[in-house]
Amino acid sequence: MATQPNERPRSPSPLSRSRADADALDEVTRSMDSERPTWNWRAIALVLAGVALVSAGHYLTPRDMRLWHGIFQRLYYLPVVYAAIAFGWIGGLAAAVVAALLYVPHIIMMWGHEQHYAMEQYAEIFMFLAVGIVTGVLSDRERKRRNELQFTARKLSQVYRELQDTFEQVKRADRLSAIGQLAAGLAHEIRNPLASIDGAAEVLDVADERPELRKETVSIIRKECSRLNRLLTGLLDFARPRRPEWREVELCRVLDSVIDLVSHSAGKGIRFHKETPREILRLVGDQEQLTQVMLNLTLNAAQAMPEGGDVWLTARQDEDGIMIQIKDQGAGIPEENLDKIFDPFFTTKDTGTGLGLSVAHQIVTQHGGTITVSRNPDKGITFGLFFPQSRGDLA
Repeated sequence: MATQPNERPRSPSPLSRSRADADALDEVTRSMDSERPTWNWRAIALVLAGVALVSAGHYLTPRDMRLWHGIFQRLYYLPVVYAAIAFGWIGGLAAAVVAALLYVPHIIMMWGHEQHYAMEQYAEIFMFLAVGIVTGVLSDRERKRRNELQFTARKLSQVYRELQDTFEQVKRADRLSAIGQLAAGLAHEIRNPLASIDGAAEVLDVADERPELRKETVSIIRKECSRLNRLLTGLLDFARPRRPEWREVELCRVLDSVIDLVSHSAGKGIRFHKETPREILRLVGDQEQLTQVMLNLTLNAAQAMPEGGDVWLTARQDEDGIMIQIKDQGAGIPEENLDKIFDPFFTTKDTGTGLGLSVAHQIVTQHGGTITVSRNPDKGITFGLFFPQSRGDLA
């Protein structure tokens, strides 16, 4: 069944979300279990080899070389700490016990006659146990924290994917809504010229003996056909805008050509001003489409001032790109309509089709830029066109 244009994307039910969360939690829990310390036989062999080598050094070193006995005694900490890091507090405790079992006979054989020194060695064995347990506990805590962070990262990634899916659904719904508005607006806009043409055809039936009436009626038919042609051309430009032909464009020449074109059709009392820097401003884009956008905005500015006024066309180089502004002194646009002027078929003119600004918005977006509109402090409005310095991957 086809989706209706005004149908909103359905969000998952709380039950389905809770089930999805539970499944995700189970999956992450299983992955956490798999990341807990496992009995790596290579690591176990490394620990046992370390303890055995240190013990061999003890047993093979003569009694009078106490400095070396002290060094071998401290070397026991290396396999104990490694086991604690690799296997947690259980591994650290086990390595310390193995080291103690191998070290105790050496204490009895070598230092049994020196009770004070032997007691120091026995105390060192308790240090082995303490270091193994404490290091293992800290290692387990760090491992648990890392797993929690990984769980949080996976959860955030899942939420991000869900948000992306929801956003895509909203975009599709908005696109369907726009298509519905286009269809409704097109039907409304075509109905009026067709009614005029139909009425003119009826007049032609009875105007055989009145040439002036026949001529006037034919003029109406041609005018309405021209209006329909403009409407359909604008609709096709909006629905299927051609890809820009990228080349380097000198903006000053574009502004000069726009002013030259508009000045011929503008009413009396309208003055055009151009403000550009001395250096040449260049932009990578489609010169024909950029001219179309600025011509549309400049014509709108001129038509907004039937009693005359000033129109400013300014261009400047900003840090991130090029800013172009078209400012007029007309009546302006009501605040509540500023968010609608780029919608298809929205117009405040009696003879407008409402597609000019929509096409302009689409062209600017296709060039990687943005178009904005704002009310001037005194009167009139200002359109702003911003184009980034580089169009990146748009080509």
